Amino acid sequence: MPRLALVTGASTGIGRACAVHLAGLGFHVLAGVRDPADAPDGLEPLRLDVTSESDIAAAAERVGGELGVLVNNAGIAVSGPVEVVPVEEWRRQLEVNTLGPASVVREFLPLVRAGAGRIVNVSAPTGRIAMPLLGALSASKAGLEAMSNALRLELAPWNIPVVVVEPGSTETAIFTKAGAAERASREQAGADRVALYRGHLAAYEKASARFKPGPVEKVAEVIVRAVEASRPKRRYTVGDARTLGAVLTRLPAGLRDRVLSSTLGLNGIKP
Repeated sequence: MPRLALVTGASTGIGRACAVHLAGLGFHVLAGVRDPADAPDGLEPLRLDVTSESDIAAAAERVGGELGVLVNNAGIAVSGPVEVVPVEEWRRQLEVNTLGPASVVREFLPLVRAGAGRIVNVSAPTGRIAMPLLGALSASKAGLEAMSNALRLELAPWNIPVVVVEPGSTETAIFTKAGAAERASREQAGADRVALYRGHLAAYEKASARFKPGPVEKVAEVIVRAVEASRPKRRYTVGDARTLGAVLTRLPAGLRDRVLSSTLGLNGIKP
């Protein structure tokens, strides 16, 4: 397998750690970033906004013949009640997390096929378990999960693995940025609508404080394991995603809803 890897969203967090780990193992890593100045030191920056068709086409032209590994990591998190999140934020969420990876795969797949490579898509527990106040993020990751599952079957004749890596709570700036976007969304939605969810937002913030996020390096190590495995698994889970996947996905829907509401402190909220 050619030792050429492309990691999208490599400027910060999981993507940056993954790119550095792969480079340390001898891969020539193309660090997909919107601003080349944000690429990790020593790695080749590749201007790549996954919502830009021209960026994606230019990036594929740079790669040229063969690609050994494509890691679809770029992502954002839009948070807030469904009623409050503006439609343009829904659109931004889906364009980055769902349509972006699909567009990257479509453009780079001939290069992955030529290189007998593999595709790794970075998902989240919300892709399998929809979370209140994270409806937009849940929808986008569910779409990524569905696309990954369909793609795996489509590419089976060429023996191209399609792997989903599911991190749990992770020390990344994605939710800090999401918080800023959420505050802007609340201003657009109007005080009356936001006031309806004051209890939800307070409970969620309190519940979130109980979770200790894990280091991005742990996720990067799992991604590298998926990249290097001779026969990679369909899914790798990291940290508390193991518990969520092992327990919540197996519960009947009604019981799962009650567990989530209780865990997040939403049970006692009255209109």
